[in-house]
Amino acid sequence: MAKTTATGLIILFCLQFLVRLFPCHGTDHCSRVKGKDGNDEIKGMFVFGSSLVDNGNNNYLRNSTAKADFLPYGIDFPYGPSGRFTNGKNVIDLLGEKLKLPSLIPTFSDPSTKGRKVVHGVNFASGASGILDDTGFLAVQVISLNQQIRNFEKITLPELEKQLGCGSKELLQNYLFVVGAGGNDYSFNYFLRKPDNNVSLQAFTAILTKLLSQQIQKLYNLGGRKFVLMSVNPLGCAPMVNAVRKGRCINALNKAATLFNDGLKSFIDVAKADMPNSNLVFVNSYKIITDIIRNPASKGFKDAKNACCELVPSIQLGGSGILCKKGGKTCGDRSGHVFFDGLHPTEAVNTQIATKAFSSYLQTEVYPINVNQLAKL
Repeated sequence: MAKTTATGLIILFCLQFLVRLFPCHGTDHCSRVKGKDGNDEIKGMFVFGSSLVDNGNNNYLRNSTAKADFLPYGIDFPYGPSGRFTNGKNVIDLLGEKLKLPSLIPTFSDPSTKGRKVVHGVNFASGASGILDDTGFLAVQVISLNQQIRNFEKITLPELEKQLGCGSKELLQNYLFVVGAGGNDYSFNYFLRKPDNNVSLQAFTAILTKLLSQQIQKLYNLGGRKFVLMSVNPLGCAPMVNAVRKGRCINALNKAATLFNDGLKSFIDVAKADMPNSNLVFVNSYKIITDIIRNPASKGFKDAKNACCELVPSIQLGGSGILCKKGGKTCGDRSGHVFFDGLHPTEAVNTQIATKAFSSYLQTEVYPINVNQLAKL
């Protein structure tokens, strides 16, 4: 009897040792995706969209002309030029800081983005891409929004499940899904091809919003529950259309952005029926930037019309430039400029957008709640 008891104790000790050495990857493991105290917290972000949220994916596209991996891009970024289309941090970087994520979100296209690197999220965004697959033809090679979602589904999600040891329906509840797309579909698709385009602006917008809603539904079906949808910025006020606007915003471009943003905001209200247990936030960067442009001094800005960097002329856009010239000059007071290049805001503007997205209680800026409130749900 004594021998049997001793044998049982040895077996019990060995089992406890094995459990500690190889923990079970079931429900208990998934619960550790929550906060240290057992409370919900945002584990990370998965980012989809265009150059406004891209942090370097296009660096790895050999044929793409939409790149920002050279100075003066990144002149104020801690690691220099990184592929971010601004002088410093973009909105995703700044939101990550406010959410107290432990590190910058890695780019999907970087071969080293695997293993534990995907645990706090991945950025799939691609400069010059759009909701439509053919948007981005001007840049030769981009990663469309549809492809970005496929990359998440086929490559990153299985890797994440492997790292955290549980299914997507459990683990993705505490990740933010940020989507910022649509502007390029107008600027570099609809309006650029307008002479050969018989589709009305309203019909084109309906196509975009329907397709985007299906793309968001796809992310929901994969397990996404918390979504941050970025509006299209005031396209008609960007320096790239300076040659036409002569210091004034172009109403036709801004009307397109407004139509899209109204549809995106309406989607928030109807999504609950098709996406139960989901929560969506609409960030109205259009209004935030427009308010700055209308009265720059009141927001701490000096120049709301001109690009901060020296631009490369674009034949397709009638001579107006979009991207900074490699090694070109920059303005001395970058924090006083609204636009860094012909299209993209400075870090100073990105800071205002991220701050309002995270903490504003004005539903004209964030709807129906802010990102901080979304993170706590």
